[in-house]
Amino acid sequence: MSVTAAFDAVAGSYDQARRRLVPCFDDFYGTAVEVAAPPLRAALAEGRTPEVLDLGAGTGLLSLLLAATVPGVRVTLLDGAPRMLAVAADGLAARGVPHATVVGDLTDPLPVGRYDAVVSALAVHHLDDDAKQALCRRVARALAPGGVFVNAEQVAGPTPELDRRYDEVWVAQATALGSDAAEIAAARERMRHDRPASVGEQCRWLAEAGLVEVDCYFKAWRFAVFGGRRP
Repeated sequence: MSVTAAFDAVAGSYDQARRRLVPCFDDFYGTAVEVAAPPLRAALAEGRTPEVLDLGAGTGLLSLLLAATVPGVRVTLLDGAPRMLAVAADGLAARGVPHATVVGDLTDPLPVGRYDAVVSALAVHHLDDDAKQALCRRVARALAPGGVFVNAEQVAGPTPELDRRYDEVWVAQATALGSDAAEIAAARERMRHDRPASVGEQCRWLAEAGLVEVDCYFKAWRFAVFGGRRP
């Protein structure tokens, strides 16, 4: 099963399990929103509509959180799974958030525009390292001056031993939050498509793409939020 088909198959139930499978859910998504918000508020202060591009948007969870925090944004959502995008569009429409959806791959050219924030949550790790680096370069070009890229991501440990420890902690925490063996097994099946990289590598790629103030803003084992700003 392709990565697109794997996520389309769980489009209707994906968000229900997210708080169990992302044990640090509130800090993870909350940090991403907090980092993305300042340039969006600055755009509003300038009298224009803040533009957000959500890469691998899935069901639109991150976009919905951003729109709730900074009312007035316009969101473009890119994802390869049409059913996931349909869930996202329904949620945004119900809340009156202007949006557009684009069915496409993260290796495709990005939707044309200048974005005050490019965001992503739990998507870029499906790319190999060369494709990740190419995406960093495309994102840097798509950002408006002063715009930010925020990636809330599943990352690899810097060593195999630490990576195994990340996995042990994830299973223990998800189980404590109510994930059963079937839910964890289903998550592992989707994770067969994963190609995570370490935080250090990915921050280096962002700096090489021309972003500044690159940093890791939050990290809890395999879940990290990092990014940078276009000068």
